[in-house]
Amino acid sequence: MTYYVTRRILQSLPLLLLLTFATFVLLHYLPGGPLAFYEDNPNITAADLARLERQLGLDKPVSIQYLYWLTNLLRGEWGISYAANRAVSTMIWERFPATIRLTGLSLCLALLIALPVGMISALKQYSIFDHAVTTITYIGRSMPPFWTGLLLILVFSVYFRWLPAGGMYSLGGEAGWGDYLQHLVLPLTNLAMILAAKYARFLRASMLETIHQDFIRTARAKGASELSIILRHSLKNAAIPLVTIVALDLPFLFSGALYTEFIFSWPGIGRLFIESAFRFDYPVIMGIVTIISALVILSNLLADILYALLDPRIAYR
Repeated sequence: MTYYVTRRILQSLPLLLLLTFATFVLLHYLPGGPLAFYEDNPNITAADLARLERQLGLDKPVSIQYLYWLTNLLRGEWGISYAANRAVSTMIWERFPATIRLTGLSLCLALLIALPVGMISALKQYSIFDHAVTTITYIGRSMPPFWTGLLLILVFSVYFRWLPAGGMYSLGGEAGWGDYLQHLVLPLTNLAMILAAKYARFLRASMLETIHQDFIRTARAKGASELSIILRHSLKNAAIPLVTIVALDLPFLFSGALYTEFIFSWPGIGRLFIESAFRFDYPVIMGIVTIISALVILSNLLADILYALLDPRIAYR
């Protein structure tokens, strides 16, 4: 297993370099750019723009700019934000805790809902409960997160005035846990609701396939209890496809579920990414894209390792 993990990581390095280079080139050839904000300012002359271009290193070829960026990245220097004039690493790590709290709690809540709902729906196939779950999860998977977020704000913040519409703390109030939890409820609900609908559908389909396998009938013939059959045999095997989905979702959850953070003004990495995109802040965008790309590669590796733990028939060499 150690040899397999090491080999996969080494094989992933060229892929990561290719992803970062492609992103770097695409960003620099998009219309606009970090100097677009200054071009419409009558007080900024062409000489001022040329000086800014030299200071930011934008006058050099894209390939040279990428080599400078990559060299600095390997030394632990992620660059300086064009818009905020601050270290990119500092800006990202400041937003990191907010994103981890939101996405981590959303993932846990979604799994707590999806696991029992998906199992019961599969075990009671074609029942009223199964039809209700299928309908609700279908609706949940069909609705875009920005629409459900706006609907939650409209109902619980505008109409009933029970919960705040956005932010992490109330302006001018005490930044206590009670205030924090009130602001957390709506974005947490929005993200967890979408994830739970997705995971419940996958688990139901996987459980339906598993409970009709020969090894389940063999376990029943040997006198195993129904609870043991469900938890030790059915769920363990049915969870393998779900592991893939959850592992692949981790990088995108880390990026902060862009729409959820933006709709609810949650100060996380997802909102930072959108703000940086609007301002053509290339260093910040590249920092976030590099982290997400690395997490995508590592999450695929994590899924493979979990396969081996869940299914003893799988072995890596």
